[in-house]
Amino acid sequence: MQRRSILKAAAVAAVALGAGLSALPAGAQDKKFTIALIPGLTTDAFYITMHKGAQAAADALGVDLMFQGAPEFNPTLQVPVLDAVIARGPDAILIAPTDTTQLIEPLRKAHDAGIPVITVDTFIGNGQYQTGSGEADFPLSYIASDNILGGRMAARALGEAIGGEGKVYVSNVKPGISTTDQREEGFKLEMEENFPNIEVLETQFNENDANNAASQLQAMFARNSDLKGVFGANLFSALGAANGVQQAGQTGNIKVVAFDAPTSIVDNINSGLVDVAIAQHPAEIGYFGVVSAYAHLTGQSIPTLIGTGFTVIDKSNISDPEVAKYVYSD
Repeated sequence: MQRRSILKAAAVAAVALGAGLSALPAGAQDKKFTIALIPGLTTDAFYITMHKGAQAAADALGVDLMFQGAPEFNPTLQVPVLDAVIARGPDAILIAPTDTTQLIEPLRKAHDAGIPVITVDTFIGNGQYQTGSGEADFPLSYIASDNILGGRMAARALGEAIGGEGKVYVSNVKPGISTTDQREEGFKLEMEENFPNIEVLETQFNENDANNAASQLQAMFARNSDLKGVFGANLFSALGAANGVQQAGQTGNIKVVAFDAPTSIVDNINSGLVDVAIAQHPAEIGYFGVVSAYAHLTGQSIPTLIGTGFTVIDKSNISDPEVAKYVYSD
């Protein structure tokens, strides 16, 4: 989906949900709902910030918010958490699935138990819900950043930083994670369409291990002495690659674009370890998630896709309060 369409969906959601909540059926606002939020992992600043946004909406709406997740982004760890949440019988589940296929059947258990499911940040299947076809179309809505657009923004930032020519590559986690797959896709599309003098080398998958990402950067540089840049499709990928750049003595020569913006990104940008960060707006994702679930539970219709924005952060704007506010919470 193009940026205009996804932002239009978000705007429509804000207006429609806001209007709907002010005109609920008699007694609907008196019912105490419990909404569960299951993050990709509990310790990451992105999901901590999402939790804060969700809690703000829950407080405003008088909803009980249940926050429960695993310590690692791993479907094997997430499924037992999901099963435990289903057993507690919340009125709705918001979840960041840790795999596009492995979470389909576990989430179907919630659906079959009559618990509405909304996915946040990541999706199952192809992320196209309520179509009447496909084994993974049962969630009500997908609320997230437009990750293809985010990948394109990263490509533009990196392309401009290296003067529109040279060799670059994507440091990614592993295939099968919807968000990082789409970021890589958007990055490659933008490079192909608008940076003909940049060669995109083979993607390196690091299994979400920053040490692997660092080693891969050094190996790529050993094979390509004219390497000019790297895009880290998630934070561990970016920081690992950035450490590899530093260890190779190429800070400033090999540009690093990171996806996501925890508090540490401020020092990383100011020190030159990272050149650009693409910040998502996870608080908005959490906020829209709770509001959407509440709207559905009170008889309102909700969009099947709601998109949130990005902010590009670099050394020129990192001290601007209007930009710095998009750095994630600890």
